Amino acid sequence: MGALLSLPLLAVPSMGTLMSFGASCCGAAACSAICNQCGIFKSSMATRIAYAFLLLVNSIISWLMLTPWALKKLEHLTLDYVNISCQGKQCYGYVAVQRVNFALGLFHFILAILLLGVKSSRDGRASLQNGYWGPKIIVWIAFVVLTFFIPETFFQIWGQYIALAGAMLFVLLGLILLVDLAHTWAEYCLDKIETTDSRGWRVLLIGSTLGMFTASFAMTIIMYIFFAQSGCAMNQAAITINLLVLLLITAVSVHPTVQEHNPKAGLAQAAIVAVYCTYLTMSAVSMEPDDQHCNPLIRASGTRTASIVLGAIVTMLTIAYTTTRAATQGIALSTNASHAYSKLGSDEEGGNEHSLIDQQPTSRRQMRAEALRAAVEAGSLPANALDDSDSDSDEEDSDSGNGRRRGKDDERGGTQYNYSLFHFIFLLATTWVATLLTQNIDFEAEGVAAVGRTYWASWVKIVSSWVCYAIYGWSLLAPVVMPGRFGY
Repeated sequence: MGALLSLPLLAVPSMGTLMSFGASCCGAAACSAICNQCGIFKSSMATRIAYAFLLLVNSIISWLMLTPWALKKLEHLTLDYVNISCQGKQCYGYVAVQRVNFALGLFHFILAILLLGVKSSRDGRASLQNGYWGPKIIVWIAFVVLTFFIPETFFQIWGQYIALAGAMLFVLLGLILLVDLAHTWAEYCLDKIETTDSRGWRVLLIGSTLGMFTASFAMTIIMYIFFAQSGCAMNQAAITINLLVLLLITAVSVHPTVQEHNPKAGLAQAAIVAVYCTYLTMSAVSMEPDDQHCNPLIRASGTRTASIVLGAIVTMLTIAYTTTRAATQGIALSTNASHAYSKLGSDEEGGNEHSLIDQQPTSRRQMRAEALRAAVEAGSLPANALDDSDSDSDEEDSDSGNGRRRGKDDERGGTQYNYSLFHFIFLLATTWVATLLTQNIDFEAEGVAAVGRTYWASWVKIVSSWVCYAIYGWSLLAPVVMPGRFGY
């Protein structure tokens, strides 16, 4: 990991030596180890952070490959074996970006296949997900190197068709999860209000709803002032359509017919969808090219390079976070591991039908586990006490040299998320990063490459906001159209 991160610094040997040492301490393996040693982090959380960090590093390396300087260094490191060009012309990293992201995508694809059917950390294959970080990093780096021996024609086809399709699927999954989050948040707050009659939850729900609607209208006003001048028909249309659909979807969410079939639908969900879609629209108009003089941010002097670098880093962080969340929530169905405990007296092998302990425990640890299970069964202790028991067992095993991992293991009873689906969504994320960085890129541009500053990227965001509105609208109207399929 440190070697890859230090590639851009090889031009300055002294600084490169120091920074490569620092970078090697910040790899995914170190990230996972540090998180496992923190008491507030559980095993599954540390694993997800490590994979997100790996995606972030891979995305930043891909972005650096868009610069002529990085390509010259790459050609120099490979003793001029790699000559990066597209149809005889220097393409400033188009193929290099596709190679780097294809390598990480292949890495996740193989893990998705190997981890099919894993239900808990007791499965021996679970260690492939949560451990072996050193070998996994080496395999990823090896894949990156090997991709440079694959002909460019393959990556031109891959980038134009397969990666583009994967990127669109990734965007669609993100929109579905956003709508699911809106419903989940509102329903969770309503359940808390109904069960606890808490004033705090009422204030939180009402305040967040008003705040998000206020932010939506504030962003709309800003867009009209700065990005909808005369002659900017695309921006004017996008902003106006977003405002009209926002008002329409808000009205539908509180319509009596919708409320009758789905009593928990309301302004809270509409506010989340509205602020997100308005943000997408604002991001689209603020990142479009300035050939029509409709984007004053690009014309701002003195901060162009800094804004491009900051925007690229923020974009990569957002992708890493969104991917991790999408891979572990909503679509990635949880196995409810925290409640996947076997009943006392229900032997895992199916042989014991009694609710009494009729076998002598073979160790002090087993005696303690049986006592805890009996207390949980009787209602004297909460179910998560068994997690603490498992954690103590892991620590004892680690101290004796027999444990696989240190730290808390929150997946002994069942995985917190679907491992294979987790890696499949990360595979889609690599196609999105590659497509975002290379679609309609300006090959003649010099210096640091801007991320997503193309009309293609702007239209993807605009259309995504419309699709998000459509998905949310359908979630409101589906119980009305097909009442028999929904249990409201």
